[in-house]
Parts: sequence; structure tokens; C-alpha cells
Amino acid sequence: MMKRLFLAGALAAAVLLQGCGYNTLQRTDEQIKAAWAEVINQYQRRSDLIPNLVNTVAGFAAQEQQVLLGVASARAKVGSIQATPELINDPQAFTRFQQAQGELSSALSRLLVVVERYPELKSDQNFRDLQAQLEGTENRIAVARNRYIQAVQEYNVVVRQFPTNLTAMLFGFREKPQFTVGNQKNIITAPKVDFGAPASRSPGGTK
Repeated sequence: MMKRLFLAGALAAAVLLQGCGYNTLQRTDEQIKAAWAEVINQYQRRSDLIPNLVNTVAGFAAQEQQVLLGVASARAKVGSIQATPELINDPQAFTRFQQAQGELSSALSRLLVVVERYPELKSDQNFRDLQAQLEGTENRIAVARNRYIQAVQEYNVVVRQFPTNLTAMLFGFREKPQFTVGNQKNIITAPKVDFGAPASRSPGGTK
């Protein structure tokens, strides 16, 4: 008898939770975690490329110390922020993370502008390989960010709308922080990292 009552109570609780949106909150929360993990993965991929990129540029343009140091400093700042899964539950930490990544993007943009002054660097095969990897990574970052944004939008609607907002308050589900950009196109369009065809080398020229 007790077993039957327990099963009936469990069934009633399951139906109640389903009707009040608990399962939807759980599902959308897991989607955000998965999307965030991919964002971090792609940002880390970019960070891993930077030392080789900086060293390659320095080999041709050592005099560009200010730009090179700017990239290294921005990368160090990004590395000082622990991008844990809990970060998406802390709006202030999330903002700091986003700002640091934005500063790194700006530093990389300045570095790539410098490259235009050095035809030999633009035609170096090692640099061109790094360029292709960076371009691919920027595309992956854009895609990952867009997926995260969509996942957060779906989740935050569930957290705010009635009656699931009552369930969210009861079980401690709160709105997640969102990426913010001045132009929505910045999310879905990766910056171009294309310097055209390699410059021709003079006979007997060196790197």
C-alpha cells in the first residue's frame, strides 16, 4: 500500500513539474551550458594560436613592439579570467570576460593591420597557415556565440514568463547574462583576415 502511495505521489509530482515548466527550465539550462562550453572552446583555440602568430610577426617586424606587446597583454588579461561554467551565473564576471575578449579582438585587428606593411611577412607560408587557422577560428567563435545567444534567449523567456517564472523563483533559476554588441552583424559575421595573394619574392630574397 505504501509503495503504491509513493508511486502515485511521484507520478503526481512529475505531472505537476511538467505542467509548471520545470523540465523546460532544466532543458534550456543544459542547452546554455553546452553552448557556453563551445564558446570557451573556440576562444581557447584562438588564444592558443596567438603565441605563434606574434612570434611569426616579430620575426619580420620586430620594431612593432607596441602592437606585439598589446596583443600579448590582451591575451594575458583573457587568461587571468577563469572561464568556468559558473561564470554564466555571474553577470559582472561575464561582462569582464566579454570586455577582455573584445580587447583581444581589437589588439589582433591592430596586429593584422601592421602586417600590410610587410610584404615578405604576408607571403611567408607559416604566417599564411596561421592566418587561415585564425580566420577559421573567428568563424567558429561567431557561430558558437550565436548559438549561445539563441540558447540564452529561449531560457530567459521561460524564466520571465508566467507561470514558469514562479517555478524559476521556487527552484532558483535566474536569467543568464547575454553577449552585447553594437551591431548584431558582429555576432554572425567574422572579421576578414584576408591579405590577398602572396607578394612575389625577388630572386635570392630571404624571409
